[in-house]
Amino acid sequence: MKVIHLISGGDSGGAKTHVLSLLQNLNKTITAQLVCFRDGPFAQEAREMGIPTEIMAGNHIFRIRRQLAAYIKDGGYQIIHCHGSRANMIGAMLRKSTGLPVVSTIHSDYRIDYMGRPLSRLTFGTINALALRRLDYRIGVSDAMVDLLISRGFAPDRFYAIYNGIDFTPAPGQGDRLTYLRELGADVDETSVVVGIAARLNPVKDMTTLIRGFAAAYRSCPRLRLVIAGDGAERGKLEALARELGVERQVTFAGWISGGMDRFYSALDINTLTSLSETFSYALTEGARFHLATISTAVGGIPNLIDTGVNGYLFTPGDYEALGRHLAELGNDDRLRHSMGERLYQKASSQFSIQTTVDTQLHIYGEILRRHARPKADRDGVVICGAYGRGNAGDDAILEAILQEMRSIDPDMPVTVLSKNPKETRLSYRVRAVSRMDVPGWLGAMRRARLYINGGGSLIQDVTSRRSLWFYLLNIRAAKRAGCAVQMYGCGIGPVTRGNHRQLSAKVLNRYVDVITLREPDSREELRSMGVTEPEILLTADPALTLRPAGDDVVDSVLLRAGIPPHGRYLCFALRQWPGFAERAPLFGRAARYAYEAYGLTPVFVSVEKGADSAAGREAAQGLGDIPHYFLDDAGGAGAIIGSLARMEAVVSMRLHALIFAAGQGIPLAGVVYDPKVSSFLRYIGQEVFTDLNDLTEEKLKAMVDRAAAQAARPEAQAAAVARLQEMEHGNVSTARRLLRM
Repeated sequence: MKVIHLISGGDSGGAKTHVLSLLQNLNKTITAQLVCFRDGPFAQEAREMGIPTEIMAGNHIFRIRRQLAAYIKDGGYQIIHCHGSRANMIGAMLRKSTGLPVVSTIHSDYRIDYMGRPLSRLTFGTINALALRRLDYRIGVSDAMVDLLISRGFAPDRFYAIYNGIDFTPAPGQGDRLTYLRELGADVDETSVVVGIAARLNPVKDMTTLIRGFAAAYRSCPRLRLVIAGDGAERGKLEALARELGVERQVTFAGWISGGMDRFYSALDINTLTSLSETFSYALTEGARFHLATISTAVGGIPNLIDTGVNGYLFTPGDYEALGRHLAELGNDDRLRHSMGERLYQKASSQFSIQTTVDTQLHIYGEILRRHARPKADRDGVVICGAYGRGNAGDDAILEAILQEMRSIDPDMPVTVLSKNPKETRLSYRVRAVSRMDVPGWLGAMRRARLYINGGGSLIQDVTSRRSLWFYLLNIRAAKRAGCAVQMYGCGIGPVTRGNHRQLSAKVLNRYVDVITLREPDSREELRSMGVTEPEILLTADPALTLRPAGDDVVDSVLLRAGIPPHGRYLCFALRQWPGFAERAPLFGRAARYAYEAYGLTPVFVSVEKGADSAAGREAAQGLGDIPHYFLDDAGGAGAIIGSLARMEAVVSMRLHALIFAAGQGIPLAGVVYDPKVSSFLRYIGQEVFTDLNDLTEEKLKAMVDRAAAQAARPEAQAAAVARLQEMEHGNVSTARRLLRM
């Protein structure tokens, strides 16, 4: 593989480190040619690192374009990779003349690259923004950078994320740390806990928050010291602030550190970052290399490295009080500080090494070449329609599972999702999305697609809304008339209660649907009773059963953010507002008290639908009084929710997908049935511990808790049933593959 990298040649900081370390290591596997538009220290350092480097200097853009086009053709390069505004502009000009895919790595937010330089922002900033939209692919240096650009309207399925990696080879001994720190001017002794930061002293790094937070922490932990490595226009202001807060002797302004940063980081106990904006800071992985406990603002891609409360702490930019609390806690607890530093090292060295960065970049190149070679077709890809973008973890889990399965068929398949919140769907799943109200948008997508998927869940029902039933039936009809094959995917059917709705549903499904795959047998009986006979009907399972839990670090962080100790003994209640729930809410509270007193299980009230379910949980918990209990209102994505439920010893749930998630992890279940879909699923897995919401009593609920607790010691039967369903679920994707003729 031969890739040509274009860059201005005047870059510094993180962008410089990323490009040079990446190219040095890429050249061990492929040809990665560097072209700079000026000579200087950047190009000289590249040569010294053994990177093949060419200079094409000058201000005549069109001459450089012609020169580069010839150079690329003669060299047999396959990809043009740009870094920075000048390279992006020239790369955009080379797309048509070379016919090659052009990709840009976006190292920072182009809207603030020229902060304080209005003329440069107006000219170079505008040109860069226009050029970026003309390129084929873009790489953000963190998922947060990708999300930022997608939110600005860039195509979500033409993005990749990569993280700055470093060499985690153990550093040699760095000498006596107290001697070094005193050379920097720090007032330290053997008992000192040294906090450090390495950054420019400019507004975006927000050193004011750092000094205020340090001063607050110092009052309760006088062994703390702060060393700031860096310089800049704000130094005088920051020194004055330290004097004002009475910590001028405890804060050291060391200026720029010469001779490398290893000795600096080796002398610290706590690494910090207080930036208002970052992509993914090398300063944190450099500190992780030295096993440093770390506190940072939750900006850019940093939350992908730090699982707060597990391997470090995150705080909101500007919140110096939170920073102060974290500094004091780490300063006063040597064991906590050391354990967090070790956990951060383990994660960073395995996930954020330079080799991981190189492997990711090679994978991106391979995917770009494959996509560039994909034959153009009049019809391609899939349109997926369901109850998405409403903040319901169950519905979003279905979408996540379907997308995974479509990518298993064809990783480059174009996908468009109809969503109530298309912006959120684009950000969450990196797919094209259109609003359910954008009729021209989804009709256009249907005319380009080969397959339409009515995406899981119980969409064909009229209990929650008759208008939603009409919408889904209209969509199915429109998709078929637009030329798509139509599949209803791992779905439930009903209840459809009104006679005219049953007739309309049968008419549309018989005429416009090719295959219906069902998640449980009761839905098959509902279709038969409505007279649906024309489509092929297959019994499969819910797609969400294929999803896997998030990693332990992520789950620990989710629980800790909610104030829940990660490894307790818990009973989950997943409740929802429904007619009749308010009268029975106290029963759940009494059952929660019973579970705690009889089995030592602490109740946790989990929201499957953000916002909507939290009120139900709090209503049920009102009578708990002094019984400890917790609320998990927002666990995040499906993987985090599944992982959180896997920490429970049993689950009592009204929510179907809480039952599905828990069943997939072998957790004992007890269902409270507000809709036939709940009992249908439980019977399908051979689980009979459920009762109807309208028939619920305190005695029945306690008996269900007893049976669920007893099953915790005998999970084999449920596990076998779930394994069978997971195998049957493959019928969903094999049907889609057949309809796509792939």
